[in-house]
Amino acid sequence: MNSGDVAWILAASALLCIMIPGLALFYGGMVGSRRILNMMMMCFGGMSIVAVLWAVFGYSMVFGNSIAGAGLLGGITEYFGMEQLLTEDPNAPIPAALFAAFQLFFAGITTAIIAGAAAGRMKFRAWMTFAALWATLVYFPVAHWVFAFSSADGSVTGGWIVNSLKAVDFAGGTAVHMNAGIAALALALVLGRSAGWPKSEHTKPHSRPLVLVGAGLLWAGWFGFNAGSALTAGQSASVVFLNTAVAACTGLLAWALVERIRLGSASSMGAASGLISALVAITPACGAVSPLGALAIGLIAGAVCSLAIELKFRMGFDDSLDVVGVHLVGGILGTLLIGFFATDAAPNKVNGLFYGGGFELLGIQTVATLAVLAYSFVVTWVIAKVLNVIMGLRVHEADELRGIDIAAHSEAAYLSDEEPVELGSPRRA
Repeated sequence: MNSGDVAWILAASALLCIMIPGLALFYGGMVGSRRILNMMMMCFGGMSIVAVLWAVFGYSMVFGNSIAGAGLLGGITEYFGMEQLLTEDPNAPIPAALFAAFQLFFAGITTAIIAGAAAGRMKFRAWMTFAALWATLVYFPVAHWVFAFSSADGSVTGGWIVNSLKAVDFAGGTAVHMNAGIAALALALVLGRSAGWPKSEHTKPHSRPLVLVGAGLLWAGWFGFNAGSALTAGQSASVVFLNTAVAACTGLLAWALVERIRLGSASSMGAASGLISALVAITPACGAVSPLGALAIGLIAGAVCSLAIELKFRMGFDDSLDVVGVHLVGGILGTLLIGFFATDAAPNKVNGLFYGGGFELLGIQTVATLAVLAYSFVVTWVIAKVLNVIMGLRVHEADELRGIDIAAHSEAAYLSDEEPVELGSPRRA
């Protein structure tokens, strides 16, 4: 094993871990002061339940030998409990245990992203149950489709999207962002609108500085997310690192410019959202495009996603923290734009339409996009509907209006929001 590669993936995994508090702060600043603890707990709690499942059977479902060679799901018992990862494989580029830890954070952050669509109105126990079921029934299968490569000697069969369809997704535009974004839409539709939506005072962000801090931490973590997916500390990781940096900055500027034109000023919330939308879009494309292509993708994502967040008002669904407008739309854009901007000079070594590759790659990317969107939406909607019948998803309206922190967690983030609590009183959230 190359010690430099191992050291880089260890560092990339740590950067990925930073994305969890980054997302918690990013989302937490966007909600009211009496909802921030619940929002942050949904991020940390979702990550934690997925990590447990990953260690028991999730890694096996994603990276185990595909059942019957169908490319749909890895063998559930092949790496059950991960004990097999304790033995060093001298032929592996990095330790299997390290790769499993790296991918663990992909699973956790993807699940946590969905929480933004349910902010302030979903029972915490219902969220934790949903997160466990969603990771098992949606993320693990889709991640197998996208991330599980077949072995060179044919002894291990991987997922159908990456091996049979041969779609390009360097770091997770389909399995992570589109997957979480369309799931957020399904959950929001089942949950229904917040009380008083869209003009209720209690849904307004309480701390824009926290949003910017969270966005900054996410940006830092994204370098581990994207460049770490090269799995080596070499040229590929370097190109991806550069593309990620320039796309993010372009997205921030594009969103700010659209706001300036439409609303007369560029907001801090818009800047943070533009940064994240471009990072979402460059995630699948970071190994397929040149820096100029990355600039174009960041520009398009920042501009289009800034307009896409208006969809929830036009279509009447309450996507509280714009998961659909940023992650779903950004993920779709990044995946499809590979079909235009991909160049064989980049690590993925494929050409898109603008580099003489014709429409074939765009068609492949479209099939992968539609497959993930259809599967994730349907299964997520069914999970949410069943849980709503069995245990109910929504908190009581009174708890929603006064802020869910006290009802769900018996504590407040700020002294001014503290309320007297009767000992032994039942909690409804």
